[in-house]
Order: sequence, then C-alpha cells, then structure tokens
Amino acid sequence: MSERLLPLLTERAQTGDALGQALGVNRVTVNTLARRLIDSGVPVQVTRAGYALAPGTPAPQLTARSGTLGQAMRYHGTVTSTQDALRAWADHPDHPAPHGAVMVAERQTAGRGRRGRTWDTTNGTLVFSVLLTSGPNGAPLTLADLPLMPLAAGVALHRAAGVGGLKWPNDLLAPGGRKLAGILLEADLRGEEARRVVIGIGVNVTAAPQDAAHLSALHPPGTPEPTRAALLGTLLRELEAALAATPDQTLAAWRAANVTLGRPVRIQTHAGLLEGTATDLDAQGSLIVTTPAGPRTVSAGDVQLIGSLGPDANTDANPDDPLPSPDAPEGRSGPAP
Repeated sequence: MSERLLPLLTERAQTGDALGQALGVNRVTVNTLARRLIDSGVPVQVTRAGYALAPGTPAPQLTARSGTLGQAMRYHGTVTSTQDALRAWADHPDHPAPHGAVMVAERQTAGRGRRGRTWDTTNGTLVFSVLLTSGPNGAPLTLADLPLMPLAAGVALHRAAGVGGLKWPNDLLAPGGRKLAGILLEADLRGEEARRVVIGIGVNVTAAPQDAAHLSALHPPGTPEPTRAALLGTLLRELEAALAATPDQTLAAWRAANVTLGRPVRIQTHAGLLEGTATDLDAQGSLIVTTPAGPRTVSAGDVQLIGSLGPDANTDANPDDPLPSPDAPEGRSGPAP
C-alpha cells in the first residue's frame, strides 16, 4: 500500500484526508503508510500542512524527462543495489523493464565498488542505474560497443555537472582532485553480443563522505542550488546524446574533459603495478602509458594520479580511497554477477 502512496506525493504538502480519499483509506492509514516510506529511506516530510517529498527528491513525478532514457522509471527508498534491482526488473516474467528503464534509490545496502570496495551512499547522493538492451539505432549491442560506453557516460556526467574533470576510466573529479562521481558498467554477454548493459552512476550532490566533494559546494554564487531531481533529468538527456555519438566524437569529448592525459600515473593491473605517463587513448578507449620500457596499452586497472591537481589536493592522494568508484571489478565493463 505504501507503494501506492509514493506516486501521489509531490513537493507540495497534501493533507491526509486528500491523500486518503485518493487511496480509498482514512488519514490514520495515510500516516502509517507515510511512516513506512520514511523507514524505508524515502524523504517524506510530515508537517501540519500534510505530507510532501523533500524538494529535489529524484522520484519520477519530480524528474523532468525527455527522450528514451527514463521514460520507465522506478524509485525506492532502499535496495541492495540499483544494478541488482534493475536487473531483477528486467527479468520480470510478465512486465520486464524496457530499454532505457531507470532505477533510482536513496540507499543501497550492498552497493559495490571496484575490487570489492563498498559503494558509499549518503544522504544527498544521487544513485541510479540505466538499462540498455540495444544501441542508439536499435541494433543489437555487440562486444565492440562496450569499451567506449563508460567514457561516453563520463562525458555525460561532466556536461551535466558542469565542473571538474574525468579520470580514466570512470571517475569525475572535482577541481583539486576530490571524488565527485563514479560510473559502473556491467554487461550480460551472449556470444558476440551483449544481451543487456546496465550503467550505474553515483553523484555526490548535496553531501559527500569525508575527503570527497559534492556539487552544492561547487556551484557558482548566485546560481540555483543543484537538486538531485534536476541533475537526474539533465544526466539522462546528456547520457542519451553521449551514447549516440560516434567513437571519434566520444574520444574527442573525453579527451577535452579529462585530467588524466599528460600526467604521471600508477596503475594496478592484472600483471602488477605499472608506472609512467598517461599520454593518450587508443580507438577502443584503452589508456596508453609511456614507461621507461616503452609505451604500454592498459584496458583495465586502478589508476592513481601522481601529484597535486590543485591547491586542496594532497600529492600522491588516491581519489579512489575516500569514495570508491562504482566500477565493475578490474575494469570498465564485465559480466554482471
């Protein structure tokens, strides 16, 4: 029953009587349902004027959407992870999630990050996943489509946030090098095709863990405070556009927004630790690193930028540490667990 109340809530307070009439219950039951939503993590505000969602809550009724991505959207207070919840929806026997479906949640009890780290979801974080079952032209997804997808998502993140720079392969850093957002791509593979791809994105909007950054501290004075609902709508539009770009356009846009190329790096790869200077990307989006032994091409690994990115960054600080990046283990994409 609480799931029936949630879509009726807006940023404007409504009385228990009005909501009860819409649901066919009394106002005492409405109060009980609202408390259940609060217990699940949904930011319901209960005042003398009635019941409302906190301003900027990324629920479907408060998020402006256009295009294909997000036309089907579900919002929950607490899930194990938006990746898992979206795949479960996609596997529903009667009403599976369509291409472009989006799963949003306030809290994750088992959000995962690179190398077994925990994806830290705090109040003020936007966490969502997007389902892709075909390419932008409706063609089946192939293995060749996968490597550039995290870079395209990074471009969309950078454009939507309007600040910071991209660290290869899947992070958005604030000025100074603190973690602002991260990307996870998981693919279910079938032969030479990807049956589906689930892209997860987490952005610190109004709060962040210690030593990470959030957007509300970075917006220019005199501009509106960023909200999670507004950012979600913008991100979905930018993501759809970025995924439709050609490989050359994706690589050029990523290079223009990056803070990785030209910098000394340490990379933990399958073969061990690699040190050198990040010089470019190849056509598949792999990182080309110049080492004393010659150029090396890295398709997956943990990247640490060496040296300061700005006055508030610690030399040799690893931006992965304060806020683990939501990334498939050991690289930019991988089979979903």
